[in-house]
Parts: sequence; structure tokens; C-alpha cells
Amino acid sequence: MSTKAVRTNEPTSNASAATIAMKFEIVVIPVSDVDRAKEFYSKLGWRLDADYDSGKDFRVIQFTPPGSGCSIIFGKNVTAAAPGSAQGLYLIVSDLKAARAELLAKGVEISEEFHDAAGEYAGPDEPYLFGRKRASGPDPDHRSYRSFASFHDPDGNGWLFQEITARLPGRLDPAATTFASAQDLASAFRRAAAAHGEHEKRTGQADPNWPDWYAEYMVREQSGQDLPQ
Repeated sequence: MSTKAVRTNEPTSNASAATIAMKFEIVVIPVSDVDRAKEFYSKLGWRLDADYDSGKDFRVIQFTPPGSGCSIIFGKNVTAAAPGSAQGLYLIVSDLKAARAELLAKGVEISEEFHDAAGEYAGPDEPYLFGRKRASGPDPDHRSYRSFASFHDPDGNGWLFQEITARLPGRLDPAATTFASAQDLASAFRRAAAAHGEHEKRTGQADPNWPDWYAEYMVREQSGQDLPQ
């Protein structure tokens, strides 16, 4: 049996084989001081979902970042991992500059914006998606996936903001429709409106079910399916 690694940017051929929904729910963050960590993640503006204390030797706290389907938990006797050992935790944002400014306004220390140094993987910087060597400032071509900023919680667990304004082909579930920002959603509405106008011209009559037509158009456009006529 071959053990040769295969790298590809294309979606795997069996990507549609899974039929059971598997929603990534929780990441465990190892911390040394539960109350200090709770104060930090509260300061970020994340939603506090739970704080359960057995009163003995177990406590678990759950937070969810704004707009996230995945939460974090930490606490007492929740994990045996060393405090601060969770690294490379990605928070996807559509506007890196605004996200960074928001944390600074809350008194959270965060790195400058950076991008990869032309594919160079050597250097003293902490690892991130494109290697270790960071170049100052956002990606000069403003490419999606290529601009970052990093910060840490009090224990040193490492977080990165990654700016994504458009998803690569194959990175979207065709059954789900999401938009990176209100501006992206508004643009999708405008494209659907223009296409629907052409649809009404072809049929020669007003379409009373235009909301259904808009919805189908927007879902198909984002998932790469044939557009309705």
C-alpha cells in the first residue's frame, strides 16, 4: 500500500459521500487561572454560555466568539494539557483592520497586521498558515486568506485573526449559504435583483414569488451550481 502524501487545492472526490452532519462544536483551552481566563475572554466580548462549578474539584466555562458556530471551554480539571499549549487557533474575520482595532480598544495586546514573506518558511516568528516568516502589513494584493494578526490569552494560548473575504472553490457546503459581511450580502442581493429583472423580462410578467427566486439564485451562485433562468 502506498504511503505517498498527496497535496491538492481541489476538493476531494468523496467530499459529498458523508451524509451525517458533523458540526465542530468545542475546542478545549488549557489555562492555569480559571477566573483570570474568564475575565480575559469576557473582555473580548465573547458570549458566556456556561460556568458550572461542582463546588469540589471540577469547573467548566464555555465561551463563544461572535458569529461562531464553535465554542471554547476551559476550567479546572477539564484537560491535562499544559496551560498555554493551545496554538494556531484561527478566528476568521472579513475586515482585519476593524477586528484588530476593536481588540485594541478593549485593551487587548495584538500584533500588527502581517502577511507571509513571499513563501519563505524559515524565521523566528511563531508558525501560522503560510510558514513562520512574517512580512509587515496586510497582504499587498489584498488577497483573501493572506492577511493576519495574532494575540494571546494570559496563559499564552495563541490566536490568529485571518482575513477571508471570498472562499476558495470547494470550501463551501452547497447546503449552506454564508456571507463574510453585510456588504457581501448586499452585493449578492443586487446580483439576484438584476438577474430576476431579466427573468421577468423573459416571462413577460411580474413574479409574485420573487423571494423564493432570489433565495435559490443566491444559494446556487455561492455553491457554484447552475443559476436559475
